[in-house]
Amino acid sequence: MNPSSHTYDIAITMGDPAGIGPEIICRALAAMSSAERASSLVVGDPAIYRRAASTIGAELTFEPLDQKSPDDDSVAVAVVEVPEGVEIPDGRISAGGGDMAFRCVRSAVELVQAGRARVIVTAPLNKAALHEAGHHYDGHTGMLAALTGAPSSFMLLASETLSTLHVSTHVSLRGAIERVTESRITETVEAGHAHLVAMGIARPRIAVAGLNPHCGEGGIFGDEDDRIIAPAVRALRDRGYDVQGPISADTVFYRAHRGEFDLVVAQYHDQGHIPVKLIAFDTTVNVSLGLPVQRTSVDHGTAFDIAWQGRADATNMGAAIAYARRLAAGNDQASES
Repeated sequence: MNPSSHTYDIAITMGDPAGIGPEIICRALAAMSSAERASSLVVGDPAIYRRAASTIGAELTFEPLDQKSPDDDSVAVAVVEVPEGVEIPDGRISAGGGDMAFRCVRSAVELVQAGRARVIVTAPLNKAALHEAGHHYDGHTGMLAALTGAPSSFMLLASETLSTLHVSTHVSLRGAIERVTESRITETVEAGHAHLVAMGIARPRIAVAGLNPHCGEGGIFGDEDDRIIAPAVRALRDRGYDVQGPISADTVFYRAHRGEFDLVVAQYHDQGHIPVKLIAFDTTVNVSLGLPVQRTSVDHGTAFDIAWQGRADATNMGAAIAYARRLAAGNDQASES
């Protein structure tokens, strides 16, 4: 097989190399079977990956993507090197770390667009470092939207018993309220429905959370639920979607956790993040929807305080990789049908 023609199931980006990304990637690689490693590539600086493997005591070898033989057990690397003279201090915010995180994601997008990889898995970046490097994005999701030219994107937090999709994410609470519109709610439900169908749920059951306490209590606590959310839900039901709402946020997540719904559409960041992280902090997967590329991610930060000490837990990275493999398998089935 020509190495330059091989398509990998997943491309894992390094994240900010000052954080725990390289370590948790190496832990996940070490836990893989040979077949799983053969279907995975990593993006970043091979020297950093070798150092991370040594830090955690893993016997891993790394080969540049276009030089790797499919017959060996080394890990393929799409090489993105730290520029000469650039220092990235361990466990600290730096422009160099932010720029490396950006360049690795950009490389992964190019790999997917070129047909070299199916799904991107991202290790954590630091937004302050990203901005210090001159890349002014709200995080991975906004960056991916810009790199792919997507008009919008959506953040899904997926766990075994509760999954939430957000109308808005990294904006102020005041800004989040302004983004609650009929069109945005409609687009969010459509994106969630399409994703769940692709994951094998024939008729997804979707709940839309209310914005105000008790959905506004008939206008006493605000009229957005009656004026904006309810009409959007009615229109979606008229189009055949199995969707309910608005449902008060103090009950809807409990009902979904018990199995009544496959997905909850949350109106803003904390409304959706808090319940999911409460019940599945270590295994929740961050999934980007509405983009021309597919991406999963860990749902935690760079953990600068424990970086490069061999202490980082790779449970969440393992969950993100497992979800990405499900997406890649779905891609294969779709292409065969």
